Parts: sequence; structure tokens; C-alpha cells
Amino acid sequence: MTFSRKQKWFLGITVAALVVMIGLFTAAVIIGRRFDPYVRDQAITYLRERFDSTVELESLRIRVPTVAPLRLMFGAGQGTIVQIEGENLSLRHRGRTDLPPMFILKRFTAKMDLGNVFADLKVVSEVNLDGMEINLPPKGDRPDLSAGDSAKNDEQASHVIIETVLVHDAKLILHPRDKRKQPLQFDLHDVRLESAGKDVAMKYEALLTNAKPPGEIHSTGTFGPWVADEPGDTPLAGSYLFENADLSVFNGIAGILKSTGDFKGTLDSIIAKGQATVPDFRLKRSDNAVPLQTTFEVLVDGTNGNTELKPIIARLGSTNFKTSGVVVKHDGDTHRTISLRASMPMGHLPDVLKLAMNGPPFMEGTLNLQTEIDIPPLSGKVKEKLLLDGTFEVTNGKFLKSTIQDQIDGLSRRGQGQPKNEAIDEVVSRMSGAFHLENEAISFERLAFAIPGAVVNISGTYNTGEDSLNFHGALMLDARASQTMSGWKRWVLKPLDQIFAKNGAGTYLKIKVVGTTKQPQFGLDR
Repeated sequence: MTFSRKQKWFLGITVAALVVMIGLFTAAVIIGRRFDPYVRDQAITYLRERFDSTVELESLRIRVPTVAPLRLMFGAGQGTIVQIEGENLSLRHRGRTDLPPMFILKRFTAKMDLGNVFADLKVVSEVNLDGMEINLPPKGDRPDLSAGDSAKNDEQASHVIIETVLVHDAKLILHPRDKRKQPLQFDLHDVRLESAGKDVAMKYEALLTNAKPPGEIHSTGTFGPWVADEPGDTPLAGSYLFENADLSVFNGIAGILKSTGDFKGTLDSIIAKGQATVPDFRLKRSDNAVPLQTTFEVLVDGTNGNTELKPIIARLGSTNFKTSGVVVKHDGDTHRTISLRASMPMGHLPDVLKLAMNGPPFMEGTLNLQTEIDIPPLSGKVKEKLLLDGTFEVTNGKFLKSTIQDQIDGLSRRGQGQPKNEAIDEVVSRMSGAFHLENEAISFERLAFAIPGAVVNISGTYNTGEDSLNFHGALMLDARASQTMSGWKRWVLKPLDQIFAKNGAGTYLKIKVVGTTKQPQFGLDR
């Protein structure tokens, strides 16, 4: 077989090109291997000095594109972007082996200009971090560092600028001072950090899915600069949007929450301010939706996992109320102790009844409620461990069911000694009391109900789990016993007026209320 001159030229050029490509590839591999030790040493030095830590790195390699040898010959590598890859990186703060590593990283990649490797100020264009875990010990367990060493480390570490950091599937874990407590953990799925220069905060954007309640969080803000000697003092600030959070994962409540707000502070302690709305907030036992809106300020203390609630202004339907208190995590429990104080000075009673009971509200009026709420970290459902201590007062009360209101109107007529006076109608009532809820049972030290002409004072318990009533007390009427009747009955009771007139009342009767809320039984208590 013979080749023409043109074919021979084409074959020669092809062979030469292959030889050049093979040569460039071989040169790139050789260059990469020669750069590996230097880049590895520079990376370890930067991490050691920037974070005051002992650095352990399983592997690191540099990938040089095949065109790099030509650029090295003619342009000192300028414009050649190389990729640095590494696996299994860990940083121990000052070599402390008694604490978890401050940073654990499964895999990372970095991109930088090859001509910039030997420069005094090294600029890394992009870093990707996968599977990162950040462990921050409490301040008491962090070693003391002299100001001189810190200043030296910061000066040396400032010779490197990282323009963009992309973080995937990271965990931030704040370890409490009390070893019995569970650490506070935040899962960060996607975070983007952008540098604005040396020794200044980095801008960030983060996307994550909250575990409980499940929902999407989008946050933007600033992070840093990193405080090497006290990592927990590293500044953090920004804003967030939390959407489609399903509250039904919690026992007893349901609804879809949306929250927006701002926060600032440090990794150890963050103050957040914002608003939250649940248009369909409801208790599962009643399943009546009532809109809930809140404006809040909270302090999250990463050193102990506690959350302090500043006065939270809330609106349930058309009712305003205020809460404050703390959520405490302790003794290694996965559950927290909740201790709150709630104040509702001018509540719209139907809003509360609609939320708490099945069916439409049976009463309207103005509710003044003051209570302390405690939920200890015990196993079981919330309703079984809920503790309440408080007082309440209902003014201008009126029953919305005609049969009940008719009975109240009739009692008022008799109490005023005018049993046939139909003008006494639609009377308003007043209720007040002090209560204590524990083990699903509400005990009333005092429970007073008053309408024109009549007052009821009773005490007792209502077991919410068993729906059982057990109340005893007294009914006091302004009118004498005979005045509560008309016709011949009035004359029959006339001799008994003195017997039933006592304790400042025209008629004084001991009464009881037993049975259930569905079938209450009223009667004289002998």
C-alpha cells in the first residue's frame, strides 16, 4: 500500500499532534506531582495558622490541565486554573484530643490560578466542601491563647483570600458546658459564602430543610471574620424565610407555619426577631382552625442549648396576648423543659373556646387570663405532662345557646325576686377563678359565677382525660326563698325564708355539680 504526498503529510501531522498531546498530558501529570507537596504544605500551614489547630489530611492532589506546560513556558502559568482535591480533613483546636475535632471534612475541592501559587497573596477562586462537621466546645473547654500568638496567626493566615465557598450537607454542633446535656445541632444543606476582602465578614446564602417541624429555610447575611482563639465568638447576622412548616408533627397541634425575621450575634449566642403566622392553627382534639400571628424576640444560647423568649406579642383570631419564658435543655434529655408566662388581659372568649372545644363556641364575653405554663422533660404526650397555674375572669359573658341562656335568665329573675318579669332577659354574667392543671385534671380553688340577683361559689376538679366533674359549693340569691316563686308556691315557702337566709344572702343553698360536661348533674348538696 502506498501513500500520496498529501496523505503522508496528513499522517505526519496527526502523529505529531498525538505525540504533543501525550507529551502535554505527561507533563501535566509530572507538574501536578511536583506541585502536590508544595500545595499540601501551604494548605496545611494556612489551616493550622488560621484556626489554631492541628491538621490531619489523608490525601491531597492537584490536577493541572494539559495546556498548562505551554503556559508555564510562555506565561509562568498565569491564567491556568488548577483544581486541588482532598479527602478526610480534620482540625483539632490546639491538638485537643479530649474534644471532638473542630472541623471534620469528608471531601473538598479548590480552584486557583496556577500562576498565583507562589504569590505572596494567594487568591483561591472557589472552594467546595462536602460532608463538613463543625464542633464548637463551650468556652470553658477552649484553651487560652495569648494575644501575641493570635495576632501572629491572623497575620500569616491573611495571606490567603478565598473568594467563594460552597458548602454541601454540613452540620454545626454546639457542645454544652454540662456533659450530660445533648449538643445543639443545626443541619446546613447548601451554603454559599463570598469574600469581600481580607479580615472582613463573608456574605452568605443558605438553603436548608428544618427537621422538626419540617419546612424550607432560606437565609442570607454575613459570617465572620473567624475568631480563632474563641470560635464561638465569631459574628453571625442575617435574615431568614421559613415556609411550609408542618406543625402536625407535634402532639396536639396542627397548621402550616410561615416565619420571617432577622438575627444577629455569635455562634454561641444569637438573638432573633421576627414574625410568624399560622393561618390554620388548631388543636387536634377540637380541629377548629383559628388564625395565629406572633411577633417575637428570642435568645438562643449555644453554650447550654437554652432558649429565652422575650415578650412575644401574639394574636389568636381577634384576641391579643403576650407570653415570655424559657425553654431549657438539661440532664441529657432529648426533650426540653418549657416554662412560660402568658397574659391575655382583654381576650375575645369565642376565639379561645373555638380553639379548645368541638363545635361552635357556646359563650361570648371578655376573658382576662393570667397563667404560668410548665412542661417538664418527661416521656408521654404533652397533655399528660402539662402544668398550669393561673387565674381567669370573664366579664360581659353571654351564652350563645338559647336553652342555656334561658335558664340563666330564669335564675336571674328568681334571684331578683321577679320570677315572672320577662323584661329581665339576655342578662350578662361574670365568672372568675383560680385554677391548677396537673395530670390532665383541673382543680379550682375557687370558681365564682355571678349574674344579677345570683352568685355561685364552688370549688372542685374537672378531669379532662375522663371528662368527669366534681364540684361543690353554694348558690346565693338576693331574694328570699318565697320571693323566687309566684302564686301559691310563694306562700308555701314563706315560713322557710328564715331557714334559708344566711351568710348575708336572701337564700343560701349548698349545691353540687357532678357527671360529665355532656351530661352535667346539678343538685342540692346534702
